[in-house]
Amino acid sequence: MSQAASSPAASKPAALEMRGVTKRFPGVVANDHIDLDVRRGEIHALLGENGAGKTTLMNILYGLVTPDEGEILLGGKTVTIASPADAISQGISMVHQHFMLVPVLTVAENILLGEEPMANAVIMDRKAAHTRIRELGRFFGTEIDPDLRVASLSVGWQQRVEILKALYRNADILVLDEPTAVLTPQETKEIFTVLRRLTAEGTSIIFISHKLYEVLEIADRITVIRRGKVVGSRIPSETDEDDLAELMVGREVQLTVDRGESHPAAVTLSVSGLTVSDDRGHEVVHGLDFEVKAGEVFGIAGVAGNGQDELVEALAGLRRPASGTVQLAGRSITGASPRRLHNLRVGFVPADRHRYGLVLVFPLTDNSVLTSYYRAPYSRGLVRDADAILRHAEQVINDFDVRTPSPLVHASTLSGGNQQKLIVGREFFGDLRLLVLDQPTRGLDVGSIEFIHRQVIAKRDAGTAVLLISAELDEVLELSDRIGVMYRGRLVAVMDGRSATREEVGLLMATGGREGPPPIIAEGAA
Repeated sequence: MSQAASSPAASKPAALEMRGVTKRFPGVVANDHIDLDVRRGEIHALLGENGAGKTTLMNILYGLVTPDEGEILLGGKTVTIASPADAISQGISMVHQHFMLVPVLTVAENILLGEEPMANAVIMDRKAAHTRIRELGRFFGTEIDPDLRVASLSVGWQQRVEILKALYRNADILVLDEPTAVLTPQETKEIFTVLRRLTAEGTSIIFISHKLYEVLEIADRITVIRRGKVVGSRIPSETDEDDLAELMVGREVQLTVDRGESHPAAVTLSVSGLTVSDDRGHEVVHGLDFEVKAGEVFGIAGVAGNGQDELVEALAGLRRPASGTVQLAGRSITGASPRRLHNLRVGFVPADRHRYGLVLVFPLTDNSVLTSYYRAPYSRGLVRDADAILRHAEQVINDFDVRTPSPLVHASTLSGGNQQKLIVGREFFGDLRLLVLDQPTRGLDVGSIEFIHRQVIAKRDAGTAVLLISAELDEVLELSDRIGVMYRGRLVAVMDGRSATREEVGLLMATGGREGPPPIIAEGAA
């Protein structure tokens, strides 16, 4: 494949150069003499596995981490970036994968935080701020009412607010970390239109994503990092997904798992008339009915904020439903505790691995038995069997390719992908009746996604009933035998997973099957 030097972007002046950037942490070199240049008006994609060094490199650029070696140049001049305030003052902004917005504040209040224009020493010039926000939105095709509360916005519009916040701060270089992770195909197209308008005006964009087909569509150039080093550069017209995946992982990667034929048996999970309220007492799941059979994957697709979180929490014993019933193989488990569910052979992979999946200050040994530490062979009465726990942790680490120097290190030292594989290894262990997967590969690289998808199909083929909830439409389409689309707390359609198309499912996710364009107001807010 040709190198990126042949790209038209190479003829543009450099907006950013990172030369010989090196960062060492105890036991690992996160960035090893990395060179990266980004041209004016260019979308430069940055690819790599979890733990490859992308995040460290961008944290250095944004002033969150200090490099041990190397230099950063903006417009050809060496600069020192010691904090995010330094980065912002020099025209660098970063939109994180998890939005840094305050839901109870308005669009304007979120955009203005720390940058409030003052009419005098005491009073903020609200009118001038609102005027500028509207002008920016109108110019870049993302106009929005500054007085709307962020909590009322769809995920796609929250992404626009994050971009507007960066533009309000006069960003010349914009770092986008997984900007389409929870967007529908339609919302992704709209965001891409905004990005192209930005680059047409001279903004430089560093685009981080694990969706290779999106990178090939939107990027002008692509740089790939593996184990802390730049291993290659490409231009989209002269590469493909297979080449990029192999470059990232260092081996051939099967991007689409062969799910084969499923052989559904008896109903394992039966949900009838399930109604669930959120933390404010508002009903967000409305009388849901569905079944999951042994030996099948039932996928639920939907834009984030349409009641999926509350549904999963009700099924996993983390939230009591307001009404309705949940049965496991004919036995009621409505409102059952997580421990009872685990004893009934229910596995649960949560979307928030830090909040619900791991105790970060515990070693991998303890995390590998978080749901079973009280049972044999890991304990005898009140006495823990440390040797049995260690053997189990070593088996999980080996079977699920958790990359760690030792099972005794804290879970906080692992990359996000390896943390996820540790949780999957724990929850997939043994003979399960039901497996509830909530965003199981969110933010993971292609190698980790391939591995976890293989494990899901293996569990299905072993006779486990699998409920998959994911905002990643491609994941739902790839793994599911049947697909339900969740919109405003209801299942608006159930379809065959092999015949469903990306376009029809994406449209149902965005509109619920209604005529006309999707609303700005969030689906979960209704």
